[in-house]
Amino acid sequence: MPELKRLHADHAPAVLAFEVANRIYFAAAISDRGDEFFDQFADRYNAALAEQNAGICAFYVLAAEDGSVLGRFNLYDLEDGIARLGYRVAERVAGRGVATATVRELCRVATATHGLRTLRAATSHDNAASQRVLTKAGFLPVGPATPADLGGRSGTWYQLDLQP
Repeated sequence: MPELKRLHADHAPAVLAFEVANRIYFAAAISDRGDEFFDQFADRYNAALAEQNAGICAFYVLAAEDGSVLGRFNLYDLEDGIARLGYRVAERVAGRGVATATVRELCRVATATHGLRTLRAATSHDNAASQRVLTKAGFLPVGPATPADLGGRSGTWYQLDLQP
């Protein structure tokens, strides 16, 4: 059974393998991270862990029983009870409810572990799968997301007020 785990230094090889294996799949719906992301992965990964340790962000992986990463679920800019949600799941589990179930679980974690009251997430107009995930998880559209919010694409901001 997959398990949502807080990002740890030991996850780095599995996270990199996940990103490499799904790069083309992700680029179809969200902006590609570019070669620089992969070339500087170790530095970026360590910087993310430092942000997590500082309480700025909280990063999670959905780990399969074999230790491979099935998805990444992140809370960014934790401040005043509010955070931005970002997520991506592996192509091999897409369309099976994995993202929706894990976003719901992360919402519980966001309240219980991080004391968050509100989550916001932006998705592009052409990312229907992400729109479905957010809607099924209880998020409501609250306004336009600009290309600056979404790596060059236009979209919609969604918001969920969390229950304590």
